[in-house]
Amino acid sequence: MHDLSYLQKWEDIWLLRFNPSKCKVMHVDYNNNPMNTYVFNDVELGTIDNEKDLGVLTCANLHWGANIKASIAKANRMLAWVTRNLVLREKRVMLNIYKTLIRPHLEYCTQLWAPVATHGNWSAIIGLEKVQRRFTSLIDGLGDLPYSQRLVTLDLTTLAERRLRGDLIETFKIVNSFVEYGSDLFNTGRSGTNLISRPSKCRDANVRKLVNSFISQRVIKYWNKLPIEVKNSESVDHFKINLSYYKKNCTMSDIDNYWEISDLVISKIETKSYLCSRNKHIEYLKCNPDVAKRRGINLKPL
Repeated sequence: MHDLSYLQKWEDIWLLRFNPSKCKVMHVDYNNNPMNTYVFNDVELGTIDNEKDLGVLTCANLHWGANIKASIAKANRMLAWVTRNLVLREKRVMLNIYKTLIRPHLEYCTQLWAPVATHGNWSAIIGLEKVQRRFTSLIDGLGDLPYSQRLVTLDLTTLAERRLRGDLIETFKIVNSFVEYGSDLFNTGRSGTNLISRPSKCRDANVRKLVNSFISQRVIKYWNKLPIEVKNSESVDHFKINLSYYKKNCTMSDIDNYWEISDLVISKIETKSYLCSRNKHIEYLKCNPDVAKRRGINLKPL
């Protein structure tokens, strides 16, 4: 209420008026929120369940399912546009279109809403991945390959791995003060390079699950796994290069390397039953090329 009183005083000083009908209240549904009503200029403000700000759809329960669905929908609309209007499906052309017009919709502000690979989030993770799966099947000669082989052929990674890589890059920027925000997000251990978790004092399991989904928590085990020479990179570009070099040359079989999320995602997609039915489906499409064309699947020429 104090903030609303301050805004009313600001109106009187600057002789500029707010429109109360355009002002809304969104109650965050945690910590026994009393759901108070708010009055501004003698007008009771309406309540909303979600609000889109700076391109991100935020809901009252602070879950990001609606925002993820909106991102998938935008990417699918752009994919459909490409399918209708692009005749040339050559690898280089298609990759440039994907990286420029489609993938950005799936990766906008992911440091805020990226789903953690836990029970309850797999439908969102697989849903995001499905857009990339669908697009890569449109490329000439790749439609009959499994998703994992298409990624290798195109030198791509799963979107889940890219989100974790993005988390690591953002963490590097914050920890090394390359940006002016987020200085209070992370706690550094005695070594000065490893991150430590902040134990939650809240007894509400939903709140603890929410806290563990924040970048300040979900990135810790992957960051601490990085070697010291990667963490101490001189610049952001140098960090990216060292990160790629570490992935390429790592021979350790320990868990918690960030790229291992790709293996987990692929195992969820390419199950034995899926691969068996897919092989039969590909054989059917090869015998019926008109059906494959209508579905936008480009097979290797016979």
